[in-house]
Amino acid sequence: MEPLEDSEIERILVVTAHPDDLDFGAGGTIAQWAAKGIAISYYICTNGDQGGVDPSITREQMRAIRQKEQRAAGAIFGVTDINFLNYRDGWLEPTIMLRKDIVRAIRTVRPQRMLIQSPERNWERLGASHPDHLAAGEAAIQAIYPDSGNRFAFEDLLQDEKLEPWEIKEAWVMMSGSTDHHVDITETIELKLAAIKSHISQTAHNEELDERIREWGLRNGEAAGLPEGRLAESFKIVKVG
Repeated sequence: MEPLEDSEIERILVVTAHPDDLDFGAGGTIAQWAAKGIAISYYICTNGDQGGVDPSITREQMRAIRQKEQRAAGAIFGVTDINFLNYRDGWLEPTIMLRKDIVRAIRTVRPQRMLIQSPERNWERLGASHPDHLAAGEAAIQAIYPDSGNRFAFEDLLQDEKLEPWEIKEAWVMMSGSTDHHVDITETIELKLAAIKSHISQTAHNEELDERIREWGLRNGEAAGLPEGRLAESFKIVKVG
């Protein structure tokens, strides 16, 4: 399915489970959106405190580290509106409260487009289907429909916080097992790699990181029918309004 033209988009809201999810899944695409002057906001459900490989770092320290790393990664693209919902890493569920927090984010940012994770398990790439990813994706799509545009859903957001209902136009689902749209990121792959490497606590030990990311991009590029050697990120486009 063809998405809206980027020229029709003023604001994009990104919702993911963990710091670094969006950089791995869509960093090359986000870099292109930002370069076009689109305002981009990140809302990250957890602090990612179960991540990392160094046992000397406490989980409390890891929370602060991962927030700092995500802000550094965002700066590479020029994204500064970075928010953390502070749910417990590894325990994320698509609860009513998480759904409400995402509705609040939608009504605050008022985006035309959202970038979210897939609520469906990807059997070809199991690592993309961390339970927290599935939960964040499910809560996000529920927030998109039926809640964000319904003035009677979470009425206190309207009455107490003065957040008017808002309907987005489309959602881009990353790491989906049923992609139908591809973005050529050959020109922004270096920015994507730089953003991923900003998550030092998660990636510094991986000596094959560059090769792995490029292999993913080449595989997507081939699936998209791009010329040999071109890299891509792939998405499922969901029309909403």
